[in-house]
Amino acid sequence: MHQAYNGMAATDLPGVVWQKSRHSNSQGSCVEFAKLPGGNVAMRNSRFPDGPVLVYTPAEIEAMLLGAKDGEFDHLTGD
Repeated sequence: MHQAYNGMAATDLPGVVWQKSRHSNSQGSCVEFAKLPGGNVAMRNSRFPDGPVLVYTPAEIEAMLLGAKDGEFDHLTGD
């Protein structure tokens, strides 16, 4: 596999294992993550599984997850 980059097609990442949250809805509107060789993490929209991916470093993913756990993004959902 060549170097992963933001905006590349998910189909250009053969062999990666995509994972979505068990809290995902039944309509398939989910964010999926995959750990890449070398440690970076790719993210895609499950509604467009062949579409573009965003690639993050482990530190970026850790900061996002810690912020989500702390409720920093709660204002983005619900009413």
